[in-house]
Amino acid sequence: MCENIDSIVINFNKDSVVLLNICVSFIMFGIALDIKVSDFRRIFQTPRIPLIGLFSEYVLLPLLTIALIAIFRPAPSFALGMILLATCPGGSTSNYMVHLSKGNTALSVTLTSITTLGAIVLTPLGFTLLARLFPYTSEILTTIDVSPLEMMKVILLIIALPVTLGMLSQRYLPDFTARIRPVISTLSMIIFLGFVTIAIINNWENLSGYVHCVFIVVTLHNSLALLMGFSFARLMGLTTRDARAVSIETGIQNTALGLAIAFQFFDGLGGMTMVLAWWGIWHLVSGFGLALFWRRRFG
Repeated sequence: MCENIDSIVINFNKDSVVLLNICVSFIMFGIALDIKVSDFRRIFQTPRIPLIGLFSEYVLLPLLTIALIAIFRPAPSFALGMILLATCPGGSTSNYMVHLSKGNTALSVTLTSITTLGAIVLTPLGFTLLARLFPYTSEILTTIDVSPLEMMKVILLIIALPVTLGMLSQRYLPDFTARIRPVISTLSMIIFLGFVTIAIINNWENLSGYVHCVFIVVTLHNSLALLMGFSFARLMGLTTRDARAVSIETGIQNTALGLAIAFQFFDGLGGMTMVLAWWGIWHLVSGFGLALFWRRRFG
């Protein structure tokens, strides 16, 4: 049954895609309310620590992804979903998870800020480059004719614009930003989770019939990403607080952006959407679970 995963399509009309893009933009605006120019200065003032985190996200995670694809040889659309995840920026809940774990929240915010803005260029280029490493995934890109430039234009609209507005609000309207920040943060998650819930209900037959196909590999992918981020940070001499931040930033990805790209350019291609949907659910469980474990075990 799993070999048919490429043929299923998640039902989404054009209005739903537009609504999803608006949801992602709203989430990005909420993230930007916590982004300061000083976050970017940190990488120049003490570059070693954030560079280790960025290396984990931008180099080690894609390498892990390519290795898992080579080992498990999943369906082409499934593999594309894994690659897209590996090139997406840090997730919108990662900063709170790091705070909950008593990790280095400032480092987490810095990494999220840099990867969020970097996604404008790195997500489309990284995804296109990695997807062409395997002939069977490269064939889908050729068939659908996915242009990195077109993907960049979409990401500019759903990331660059709301992030700019959020940073300007935080810089020039600090009192207003302080009042709306907690509301925006909570509301953005509720809106996105509500959107995903409705999509799951409308596509329940397909999702329930194929979720077992992605369960093991996606769960393993996410677990190894979290473990790898922590282990690499400690190996490089970072403190446990810093290592917790690097771990969570490596394993918690912005699946909202990934889903927006999947529907915008791949028309809800089966395995791709299934991977992103399951990761989006599972990384909340694994991320918050790990954060609570660290908090209670080590303080």
